[in-house]
Amino acid sequence: MPILGPRTLLATIALATTLTLTACDPAAEAPSAPSAPSAASATVSAPASSPSHANSGKHTLAEAATAGGLTKATGAGAVSDVPVDPGEMRDGMHLVVADYNRAGQTSGRRILFVGVDSVPEDPNKRREHLWRGLIDYALQNGSTGTPTTAKPYQPGPFGGSLECLSLPESASTTDVICGWSDTTTAAVALFPRTTPADAARLFAAMRADLEH
Repeated sequence: MPILGPRTLLATIALATTLTLTACDPAAEAPSAPSAPSAASATVSAPASSPSHANSGKHTLAEAATAGGLTKATGAGAVSDVPVDPGEMRDGMHLVVADYNRAGQTSGRRILFVGVDSVPEDPNKRREHLWRGLIDYALQNGSTGTPTTAKPYQPGPFGGSLECLSLPESASTTDVICGWSDTTTAAVALFPRTTPADAARLFAAMRADLEH
């Protein structure tokens, strides 16, 4: 038998040991299972808390020089800030604030509109938030009395919900606040000295020019 050197002897022992362990280990013969993706590489889909905008119709808001036959006020005296807290605003949301003159109006209180789109929560809740803010604004700027319970009216071609309430309840003209909400938008408006039915019709007409 040939005499092996120290290095050759160690290599031979290591090879024999490896062959023995491989033969005895059944797992070595089975194909390895695919490893789970790491947290860094896994893609997680956001949970859907509401129907897809693609299916329910995503709408957006944009300023309009004319809305429902009303003319947007510009220049001195036109609204230049945000008089009503619109709630949380995130990237991609649009806030529209404008006041409008009736035909021939040159003075007096205008119709104030405030609306937001791409609402992340239930748009009905955002409308309620806007309503509360607009009621506070109205009572500080000429409106009086206690708000009545909101009543539903025809929302127009975009659907959803359109409701109006008066400040205060009156058999004749009074200040009226209307609000709409649908799958992605919420908006309110203050109509001085009118009736809820007339305000609702005008608000639906404004919506057709402000929502897209």
